[in-house]
Amino acid sequence: MSHLVISDLVIEVEGKRIIDGLSLTVNAGEIHALMGPNGTGKSSLSYALMGKRGYKVLSGSVTMGGEDVLAMSTSERAQAGMFLAMQYPTQVPGVDLSQLLTHATGSSVTDDDLADEAKGLGHDASLLSRGLNVDLSGGEQKRSEVIQMAKLEPKIAILDEIDSGLDIDSLSAVSNRIADLSKTSGTAVLAITHYNRLLKVLKPDFVHVLVGGKIVHSGGADVAQKLEEDGYTAFAPA
Repeated sequence: MSHLVISDLVIEVEGKRIIDGLSLTVNAGEIHALMGPNGTGKSSLSYALMGKRGYKVLSGSVTMGGEDVLAMSTSERAQAGMFLAMQYPTQVPGVDLSQLLTHATGSSVTDDDLADEAKGLGHDASLLSRGLNVDLSGGEQKRSEVIQMAKLEPKIAILDEIDSGLDIDSLSAVSNRIADLSKTSGTAVLAITHYNRLLKVLKPDFVHVLVGGKIVHSGGADVAQKLEEDGYTAFAPA
């Protein structure tokens, strides 16, 4: 079953075309990695998929489970099963993780409910009662995002540089948990990253190269290794 289908998507930001005819299908239980140079539109794609203001879809379509994503508000996309782990998570003073998840799931979630998940990720349980992402390091914020993903079990998880700020042990724990959620819950994963170190553990089914607002190459995990060795020169537009 196709959980996310993007067809000929064109996205404009502040009058500039950032994504220019992108097509991609991510099926349930699949892990896809999206790589590309800085400024090529990776984060812009994630923001547009989640419905962030200022990211204008000029043409194309996005469906999730056959439903028209572009016709939904941001909250409706989240309720339908779309999850975005942002590159720079927002700080929300006064709202801790259990309160956020209680609101999102419609059922009571306590710190105790999250303790085992936090422990498995090497996340200090005392951080659960802090305001969301407040005074957390980059790695702590990313582990918090994965705790949210684990509790919500989304249909599609878009992970924007989830490896940023993680040390080696945390990278392994986070990657393994994401892979496990994809396998056990059928979550479709689109992981945006610059580095092969994440993919060595996450083991994506497909790796896509985004250059100039388009996917210019798709392949297996060996694509990430080639990029690490040779850079993006081989995939630059003629």
